[in-house]
Parts: sequence; C-alpha cells; structure tokens
Amino acid sequence: MTEGRDDIFRILEQIADSLTATFGDHCEVAIHDLKHITTSLVYITGNVTRRQIGAPATDTIIRELVEHGSAVKDKTGFKTITDDGRELKSSTSFIRNSSGEVIAAFCINFDVTDYLNAIQAMSLFAGIKKTGETRKISEKFAFSVDSTIDTLFEQAVDSVGKRPATMSMEEKVHLVKILEEKGVFQIKGVINQVALLLGVSNFTVYNYLKKIRAANRFTAVDVLK
Repeated sequence: MTEGRDDIFRILEQIADSLTATFGDHCEVAIHDLKHITTSLVYITGNVTRRQIGAPATDTIIRELVEHGSAVKDKTGFKTITDDGRELKSSTSFIRNSSGEVIAAFCINFDVTDYLNAIQAMSLFAGIKKTGETRKISEKFAFSVDSTIDTLFEQAVDSVGKRPATMSMEEKVHLVKILEEKGVFQIKGVINQVALLLGVSNFTVYNYLKKIRAANRFTAVDVLK
C-alpha cells in the first residue's frame, strides 16, 4: 500500500469500529481490499457472518465490479441471507482513492432476523379475524421467476409466523409443504433457491419433499378406501 492507501484503510477501520460499537451484536462491518479479490477481506468487526480475515470478496462485490467497472455505484439496503437462514440488511460502498480508482469495499451487514420475527409476532397479536371474513390476498407483479418464488416463499413464511432462521425442523417442513401445495416445485431449478432462502442444503429440501409426498400418497390411499 502507498501512504495514501494506508490512510484510507485506517480511516475505514475507525469508522467500522464506531458503527459496530453503536449498533451492537447485530451489526458487522467488513472492509475489502480490492487489489486482492480472492483474499480481499482485510478487516472485520462484529461477527454476523462468521468470516475470517483473508476471506474472498462476496458475489455482490464481484458482480457489481464486473458489470460496472470503475463506474460502480454504492449498493444500499439490500437483502442478504446467511448459510443458516438469518436475514441481513446489507450495504456496500465502493471506496476510491484521489485518482478515482476503486480500491476498497466497505460493507455493512445488519442481522434483522429478530426484528422480522417481532414484526410477525406483533402482526399476529394485533390482527383481528372476523367470522366468515375472507382473507385478502395481495398480488405482486413479478419481473422474473426468481421474484415470483421470493414472493411465494414470503407468503409461506407469513403462514408459519416465524423467520426461517428460528424455525424448528417441523416448521420448515410445514413451510415446504405450503410451497409444494402452491406448485412451486414444478419450476425447474427451484430447489436451490428455496434451500438458500430456508438456510438449509438442497439435500435437506429434497428430504422434506420426499416426506411430504410420501404422506400425501398415504392420505390418498386412505381416501380411496
């Protein structure tokens, strides 16, 4: 690093420490040196994603740099999901030197899982359902299959009443059952997306589906009797 780079990274580290000290255990700030993409993580404070120094740049950082190059813009307030299904509100700022060269990524990850659970719990507590009232279903106009799946997944989460990261195995199976009933698994390649959103492996989702479909076959036999 030149002296200029040293100064920039030192200031970024100071800001990172201040942010995590202010927002507590739910907040993590990661600093990436974009000179070394495969081992770009040079500083991290907080432990939301459980990464270590030397970890590679995220797919978001790489994708934005590939698509936009030196004209890349900051990306704020987007949703990220950890391997275990916790939901984060994330922002990435691309830091430039005096020559305008992008040299670093300053990334904030805030775990909002507990807050989303609280919102769902309060909604259930405050909701009033009148006898004979038909539940209103809102429609979201999707521009891709992925966004349609995301919407159906969120509807299923609402039905369970808890965010995926805090669901028991039985609740996750129930969520997958809801998606199965909606026909989600008729869409090619959907297993991977559902597994990511649920915070489990593809294999686990296959097992849930196997259990659900086996139970459905037994029920169908009972009806025929």
